[in-house]
Parts: sequence; structure tokens; C-alpha cells
Amino acid sequence: MVDYATAPLLTAEDLHLSFGSTQALNSASLQVYAGEVLALMGPSGSGKSTLLHCLAGILTPDSGRVSFAGRDMSAMSDAERSALRRTEFGFVFQFGQLVPELSCLENVALPLRLAGAGRREAHRAAAGWLDRLEVTEVARKRPGQASGGQGQRVAVARALVTCPRVVFADEPTGALDSLNGERVMELFIAAARDTGAAVVLVTHEARIAAYSDREAVVRHGRVREQEYAR
Repeated sequence: MVDYATAPLLTAEDLHLSFGSTQALNSASLQVYAGEVLALMGPSGSGKSTLLHCLAGILTPDSGRVSFAGRDMSAMSDAERSALRRTEFGFVFQFGQLVPELSCLENVALPLRLAGAGRREAHRAAAGWLDRLEVTEVARKRPGQASGGQGQRVAVARALVTCPRVVFADEPTGALDSLNGERVMELFIAAARDTGAAVVLVTHEARIAAYSDREAVVRHGRVREQEYAR
């Protein structure tokens, strides 16, 4: 159960961001609480992916502030933000973005190896996550040898292997059929809840947003409304 009376884990305050003459965010504000699944809804071009990238420290807004665990991310160095993305944040993208030259096991182990873990330790943890996501059969295969649904489960395992505090998922089922998409979401949300990670989920599909605790609708670069899904 998410305690919305506590301080939020991640906060965006009055964000503005433009790409040339195109305004992507226009006074966008949002709060993300520990352990919740928050769906960012809205039509294509509404600014929801841009907002997610600002929350994750990938993009820096022109003005406004993003805070994680009480720390202003704009005051962090590039190295500090990179470390945050390696250890505190996890990412799942629409097309997985797995490293094609590595096996699926090595892809899941990669964040741990980058954080300094030994090969045996990282591979043991990665194997456990592949088992949890029900894709042990592709451990030794390369991503190109796995199906789309299997590849996305591997991507989810990679996002969760470091036990991050927040997982950012940008249209994680957008390239999957409905059956595979539902199974990926079931496993993803169950695993995230078990670890206590918050999930910020960008989607335009109501059936995917239904897995969330709360929905925020993004239109014209603003967070227009927030609703409790349950």
C-alpha cells in the first residue's frame, strides 16, 4: 500500500523545456511516491516521454526543478547523475535496447558489472532475475534469437537487477501483441512491487495504464489531471 501522506520520492516542479520553437513542457509538475506505479497518459506529442526523461535526469529542463530523495538533480554533476541512473534508476524502453553482441544473461548482468560487481556474482544475480521473469531458456542466446516478448522480459530483468528505487518504462509493450504485452506487464509489476520500486510508466493504452495505482494525464506539456486508478 502506497502511503501518499509521506514525502514524495521524486518531484518535478514547474518544468519548462523547448526544442527550438517547439515547447515540449509548459509548467509541468508531478510527484512520484515510493512503491507506487504511476502511469503517464496522453496522446502522441503531448510531452509525456519528455517529462519521463526529465524525471530520469536524461534531459535537463530549461527551467524548473527535479528532485530525487530531497536532492536537486540540476545541482548534481554529470557523473553524479550518471551514477544515479546506474544504481537508483532502472529503464525499460519500447524496443528493449539490449546489446546485440551480448547474451541475454550478459545483458541483465551488465548494470551490475558496470557498478563493479564480479562476473560470477553478476551472472548469478542475472540468472535469478531471468528465472523470475520466466525466460531462463534464452539466457545463453543473443537478443536477436529471442522473441519480442522474451526480449522485453530480459529488458525488465536488466532494469530490476540492481534493485533500483525507481523504474522508468517508456511504452514497454508498444512493440508487442496484446497477449505478450499483458504477460510482460504482469511479471514486471509483480516484480517491481516485490522489490518496492516505484514505476513511472508512459503509455497511451488504457489496458496498460490499468496496472497502475495512479494516472497522470499529460496534454500540451502540462500535467492536466491526476487520478487514483484504484
